[in-house]
Amino acid sequence: MQQNLNVTHAGFLKNLSIAQFNEMQLTFIEKAASTHNLTLLAPTGSGKTLAFLIPLVNKLNPDTAGVQSLIITPSRELALQIEQVFRAMKTSCKVSVCYGGHSMKIEQNSLSEAPAVIIATPGRLSEHIFKKSFDPRAVKMVVLDEFDKSLQLGFHEQLTIIFKALTGKQQHILTSATRLDVWPDFLPFKNPETINFLKDNADSKLTLKVVHTKSAEKVETLLKLVAGFNQEVCLVFCNHREAVERISALFTKNKFEHGILHGAMEQIDREKNLIRFRGGAHNVLIATDLAARGLDIPEIKHVTHYQLPPQEEAFIHRNGRTARMHAEGQAYLVLADDETLPQYIDKTVTELKIGSKLQLPPPPHFVCLYISAGKKDKISKGDIVGLLTKKGGLTSEDIGLITTLDFASYVSVKRERVTKMLSNIKNEKLKKLKVKIEVAS
Repeated sequence: MQQNLNVTHAGFLKNLSIAQFNEMQLTFIEKAASTHNLTLLAPTGSGKTLAFLIPLVNKLNPDTAGVQSLIITPSRELALQIEQVFRAMKTSCKVSVCYGGHSMKIEQNSLSEAPAVIIATPGRLSEHIFKKSFDPRAVKMVVLDEFDKSLQLGFHEQLTIIFKALTGKQQHILTSATRLDVWPDFLPFKNPETINFLKDNADSKLTLKVVHTKSAEKVETLLKLVAGFNQEVCLVFCNHREAVERISALFTKNKFEHGILHGAMEQIDREKNLIRFRGGAHNVLIATDLAARGLDIPEIKHVTHYQLPPQEEAFIHRNGRTARMHAEGQAYLVLADDETLPQYIDKTVTELKIGSKLQLPPPPHFVCLYISAGKKDKISKGDIVGLLTKKGGLTSEDIGLITTLDFASYVSVKRERVTKMLSNIKNEKLKKLKVKIEVAS
């Protein structure tokens, strides 16, 4: 049995282009095989998604009808990210993803032939349970990913609805990047066994620097700081979406390519900006704490705090985007003359001087292209690569990240090759479909 599992796991690793499981994943996979209620505490970016997907897939039976597993996660972006990892594993089991802002009709059609796994946000999953879109009684495993974040966002009522519909006999896996002191009443268990891979802050290879500025010049100082990173990947954090928009306006005025992310944006705009950022078409993302945890964002070299959060926990999660998994990183605090450092930051933090002259970096190496067809049109990443190489004249080195959504796809292409490539494929079809291919707006 174990030998068969080892072969299966080796296949998953190959499909995911991962050499081997890390220590945390190996420990958790082994423990999950024999523990009914289990919590995994591990930092952002440590591989928690794969750690819980392996035990989940091990328990799936392709010949069993009905929904066997639920993965509940606090954000739409995280739900889509988990779906991508699950699909990349290439199991024989159907998965459906459900979240607010997505078509309820498409989701209900997908659930009408019950998938083995549902990945969902608490609000949308509770809606499907209320509408009886699927029968929850066959569920054998529930994963509560970034569980503490779901509680912070106030999903108690929705999670209560979900757990009332379940038998209570299923295995429970909880993941979190912070310790939980109190367990909510809707859980059918108390004090699950915990595997703790959280490290002390002393283990971090994070360098913290403060940039002092006049209040009236704070946004301009930030622009000069980020420009000095010379297109090294940077995440700028703000406490409020108004600050995100204000900073973005200055970056746009200076023709500095960047993306933004905050909760008031339309879901498709949030998705597109994350796709550009992951694919290197934007190397700067200006965001609220929506980007602080759980999102599959590439290794960030620079984390910049335009506004400091009132709580240390939020500060830790933001910085968890860099200096993670044994890497080194830089975090910067932009502090106006009328602002003071919060209690949780050492007052002896190193000061960084910023020059008075703005020198803009070159544009990003990649451009993000939009293709008007996706998964529901039976378009695969291989189909896209085939068109761009055979007809567009690109090599595999010219093509970066490819993301396929339901009815659209996005692909990163090296900037210097885009114009000629678009000309080459102007009247070409993608898998016999006439599609629009253009620089993403």
